Amino acid sequence: MNLKNLFIVLSCAAAVTACKSNKKEKSDVTGWNYNDKNMGGYQVSREKEQRTGPGLVFVQGGTFTMGATEEDVMGDWNNIPTRKTVNSFYIDRTEVANIHYREYLYWVNTVFDGDEYKDVRNGALPDTLVWRSELAYNEPLVEYYFRHPSYNYYPVVGVTWRQAHDFCLWRSDRVNEKALYDKGFINKTALKNLQGQGQESFNTKAYLLGLTTPTPGNQVRSKKNPLKNPNGTPRTTVTFEDGILLPNYRLPTEAEWEYAAMGLVGQNPNPSKKEGKRGEELITNKQVFAWTQNVNGLRDSRRGAWQGTFLANFKRGNGDNMGVAGGLNDRAVYTAPVTSFFPNSFGLYNMSGNVSEWTGDVYRPLSPTDNDDVSPYRGNHFQNVYKNKDGEFEKDSLGHVKTVYVTDEESKNRRNYQKGNVINYLDGDSVVAGVGYGETDAALNKAAGRGYGQTTLISDKSRVIKGGSWNDRPYWLSPGTRRFLEEDQGSSTVGFRCAMDRLGSPEGNGRKTGINYPTRRQNTRKR
Repeated sequence: MNLKNLFIVLSCAAAVTACKSNKKEKSDVTGWNYNDKNMGGYQVSREKEQRTGPGLVFVQGGTFTMGATEEDVMGDWNNIPTRKTVNSFYIDRTEVANIHYREYLYWVNTVFDGDEYKDVRNGALPDTLVWRSELAYNEPLVEYYFRHPSYNYYPVVGVTWRQAHDFCLWRSDRVNEKALYDKGFINKTALKNLQGQGQESFNTKAYLLGLTTPTPGNQVRSKKNPLKNPNGTPRTTVTFEDGILLPNYRLPTEAEWEYAAMGLVGQNPNPSKKEGKRGEELITNKQVFAWTQNVNGLRDSRRGAWQGTFLANFKRGNGDNMGVAGGLNDRAVYTAPVTSFFPNSFGLYNMSGNVSEWTGDVYRPLSPTDNDDVSPYRGNHFQNVYKNKDGEFEKDSLGHVKTVYVTDEESKNRRNYQKGNVINYLDGDSVVAGVGYGETDAALNKAAGRGYGQTTLISDKSRVIKGGSWNDRPYWLSPGTRRFLEEDQGSSTVGFRCAMDRLGSPEGNGRKTGINYPTRRQNTRKR
């Protein structure tokens, strides 16, 4: 083929490709074109997949046995093995470190710098006094652990559940604000002028509801902007349907955390790695800790330089937190940097040891058997977005959209739930002795002259912590073990990491949902 003919062939191929790319996507139910100003202008996003947010790792969901993997030596009877299914989600590769939380404090102090926000600034500070002990010299940690650059990438501790929850909300808004900035939907000056923004700071929900309208960049007004109004002109605001904004960061549920920690995909001898290639439904070993190497032991069993090294940061025995000089076993007396030790099969660090971690769940001993089989979680207190008497949305003093709790009156006629606050669901809520649903505990406590939470250490503010810490024995390093701490308390052994919902295919980007057979009819395949 001479050069002239080759040029003709390439030109024709380019023309065919251009024709295909210009072909309008149309509705299967009406036949009308999408993204066509001459056919109503209904817009459908060209974004088809969810991008992975900063710091996150994709965790493909599935079924697993949640709960105890060893003998319940504590006799708590709070982690009865039960079969559960977890939907796919994202979770932080590491624990949130001191440098990350100081970044959050910098933003809070800069944006909420007025005297009226003093309580907001103080309320975000971690409790450094959690290091203090009556019979130990821990004052250097009280003074320096959170602030000194030597500890930048060590896990933040002394953070309450409530503070961790607020950090997740802040992180959601900053990630989405930058996504809009990168696409030109927020002007460059908006990220420079943070001082004193207060109520006017960017909030994702407020943006989507039109309560905040940041100045857009000049480039979004050009024809290159893929987002269009019905009349075909460039659109300067983004909707969630455009696929640019991410779901909120949040604390992982207990089931998600435990599933991610086990990393059972590493026990599958032949997992599916791409679309069209089937995987096995098989787990080869019973796993106790977060690692798939030496699944029942604490040291690396592989031959080579790593053989015999500890796989987690934990307390080996009474008075032994790091071993003997010249041969320190885990090389950390307290916490270690968040990327220390070997990651599990999902690529997650320190899911066993270093610090225990907050989860989203309210603690109940029988949650493993009470909770749903799919996406189990206890802690729901349903909310609606608040509207004033004029039917308008409003922001609070921190720039968040106001919400109100769903009332029992609103819920009573629903089939799937009958109360707005279901944290206490199944806590003796059955209808007995003429006492209505949800009233049993209150009635019995009232009759006995006591209030809820006064006769037990467990309350509606008790949140599940998982994973074991630098000061724990190996038993607590198993992801199946569970403890609790009040949501307004912190500890030198408790940190956290964030999670995010997965939208779309449970196998990840580039994968389909469900089984997609060829177009031929069933049972017509040639034998």
